[in-house]
Amino acid sequence: MRKMTALAAVLLTLSAAQAKETVHRAVISDPVVDKSIPADMSAFVLPAGDGAMNAVMYTASGRGPHPTLLLLHGFPGNEQNLDLAQAARRDGWNVLTLHYRGSWGSPGRFSLTNAAQDAHTALTFLHDPATQAKYRIDPKAIAVAGHSMGGFMAADAAADDPAIAGLFLIDPWDISETAASLATKEGQAAWLAEATGDLPPLAGTSVDALSQEMTANAARFDLSARVIAFGQRPFSIVGAERGIGATARRIGGAAQSVWPAAQVQVMPTDHSFSDHRIALADVLVRWLDSISPSIP
Repeated sequence: MRKMTALAAVLLTLSAAQAKETVHRAVISDPVVDKSIPADMSAFVLPAGDGAMNAVMYTASGRGPHPTLLLLHGFPGNEQNLDLAQAARRDGWNVLTLHYRGSWGSPGRFSLTNAAQDAHTALTFLHDPATQAKYRIDPKAIAVAGHSMGGFMAADAAADDPAIAGLFLIDPWDISETAASLATKEGQAAWLAEATGDLPPLAGTSVDALSQEMTANAARFDLSARVIAFGQRPFSIVGAERGIGATARRIGGAAQSVWPAAQVQVMPTDHSFSDHRIALADVLVRWLDSISPSIP
């Protein structure tokens, strides 16, 4: 029995060692604490149009300046990907997260158009010299990531901002694709089933209002067009096979048509990456390192 216990302990030690070799350290290990300027977080309200966004800035330790990631959640944002924010911060990145106007208690009215404007507003905030001084932001190393609906919002804002260093999409939602599907009864039924349960955290909207907004502005919400407009800058897309991975492959192909180095992969998981969180964080952090090397 003792031999079996000892063998199990050895195997566990080897397994842990192998994990440390194959998974980025920032995903599975805490960094050395900088006692003079430790890691921190700040919660605040960011004004936006006729409302505001409840936001949190995760600040990396050390004097910096630090590369900074804007991380945008989806519709409605049940999965906020804060494990990704923590991994990025352990890698030396600041991370700004937020709730769009009219979502999760943020003042104002939720709409797809407002959410897109909110992403632009967040980048304007990160470019502000006062913000950069306060949070020790490197103005030359600001990237944007988004999951699901946040993927479109990330691509839309980054495409309009030539200063953005990179774009990372997580099983992104092509809103124009859903808009096209509403021409059929099957598409309408699928959208109704999907959206109805997502409305409680959102204020000032309805399934009908969102449907009308999508169909009236389908070209505006074309994800392929926004990714192509992002152009020849660092780009990565990670899809989910049991989510909307087919869309991720198509969007990835569009990205590679203008920048062959664009990274495209699809993981065998669901839309929330429920059983691939470590793998997703590992891909994100390694991609961030390719934009701005991690701080030891």
